[in-house]
Amino acid sequence: MKEAAWIGLCGRSGSGKGYVSGIFAELGIPVIDTDAVYRRMSGPAETPGECMAELARAFGEQILNADHSLNRRAMADIGFAPGGDAARELLNRITHSHILRESRRLAQAYTEEGHCFVLIDAPLLFESSFDTLCRYTVCVTAPDSVCVKRITARDGITEEEAIRRLSAQITAEELIRRCDYAIVNDGSAAVRPQVEAVIQAIQCDGGEQ
Repeated sequence: MKEAAWIGLCGRSGSGKGYVSGIFAELGIPVIDTDAVYRRMSGPAETPGECMAELARAFGEQILNADHSLNRRAMADIGFAPGGDAARELLNRITHSHILRESRRLAQAYTEEGHCFVLIDAPLLFESSFDTLCRYTVCVTAPDSVCVKRITARDGITEEEAIRRLSAQITAEELIRRCDYAIVNDGSAAVRPQVEAVIQAIQCDGGEQ
């Protein structure tokens, strides 16, 4: 059986990847949300899962709550602290390996259901090397000012924290340069027609969905 082609979707925090991936799903392309995969891995459990156990060994037991879920604030304090590049790199290396394993399993299930394409919503598409597994790559972009507003409203953090988070990520210009397609989600441009155009181009190149 031919494996479903991966479409990698990425974008900076606050760009609105979730909204865009929802449109892909509405148009018939199944979505694997790597953030959701990670949330399941890092949620409450009777005993720490493989990913959480490895993180605790790397960063200390304080990054786990009493229910063995990830203490996100403690982990963020380590990963996004000034000079935290090495810690963030280690965090990403550990989590990406576990997320990739589960994403492969989910993609195989969609292939067995007869899908030709699977969208991989991966904010750190290039940092995780997920892009090397994708036939196509798509980025979602929005001005930093818009991203900061969305992040602060969504996560309840300060503008300073949101700006620091964005500064640790690949720039929008670099994502556009690396990706096959770019979708603008700045709050004024119509998004659905852009997604439809990407799907049409991909289907013409790779076959019908």
